[in-house]
Amino acid sequence: MQNEGTIHHRNNPLNWPMTLFMALFHVGAIAALFDFSWAALGIAVFLWWFAGSLGIGIGYHRLLTHRGFKTAKPVEYFLTVCGALALQGGSIPWCANHRIHHANTEREGDPHSPRRGFWWSHMGWITNGVSDHNEIQLHARTVPDLYKDRFHQWLSRWNYLPQLPLIALLYWLGGWQFVLWGVCVRVVFSWHATCFVNSAAHVWGSRRFNTADDSRNNWWVALMTFGEGWHNNHHAHPAAARHGLAWYEFDLNWCAIWLLEKLGLVEKIRRGSLPKTNVATEQPAIIE
Repeated sequence: MQNEGTIHHRNNPLNWPMTLFMALFHVGAIAALFDFSWAALGIAVFLWWFAGSLGIGIGYHRLLTHRGFKTAKPVEYFLTVCGALALQGGSIPWCANHRIHHANTEREGDPHSPRRGFWWSHMGWITNGVSDHNEIQLHARTVPDLYKDRFHQWLSRWNYLPQLPLIALLYWLGGWQFVLWGVCVRVVFSWHATCFVNSAAHVWGSRRFNTADDSRNNWWVALMTFGEGWHNNHHAHPAAARHGLAWYEFDLNWCAIWLLEKLGLVEKIRRGSLPKTNVATEQPAIIE
């Protein structure tokens, strides 16, 4: 019997619509390099944090996929809209794929297993995979908490819509230069940053915990993703909302969650901590 996810990301001929869509954004990002301004770069950096940190790292990943903390629905929905701005798909298919990845890490059924090659784990599973955005039965089984929520259903179906008013605002503020930097450059960088968690952070870096997979703590992936690169820590205990466990493991996503707790916007945070002996065979403690 095949694991969930196996039939959705097997090797297939090139997915031309998805490949051309991604190629168009890469062309736009390259074009932006010939029209530089510090203001445009600032816009790109701010939106990279807004969509990549608040949206993907905190919203899609630590909240919706792993339920590392609890928050009110308006905050959850706000973070979800931020995640949609990253153009990595809707919350339902994104979280479904990630839960399947943790259930079958580097085994048959892992949508982006690095055992199938670096490129496959980076972007090949997208360019040569079969889209599962409309796999209703898969989503109902894998992310029932999101599947039964009408807001997540709607935004997962129309996840590109938040991008349209943003494009209009950027064009009004700075013309095509702001659009190219605030959308194309920012989205392409975010795509590769997130995909490096699936690829590079399973190949290069250190291992604090003796997990059953090849997950690594990779500092430069952590910098690109606001803390998601402390991947061995994460795989040792996925439910923890804190990924950077040592003082030198900078985790901006955790800092934001901590601040949201102080503001009374989140609660019941699951905190990871270092084992007292810090040996590779121990697992981190989780403090509810």
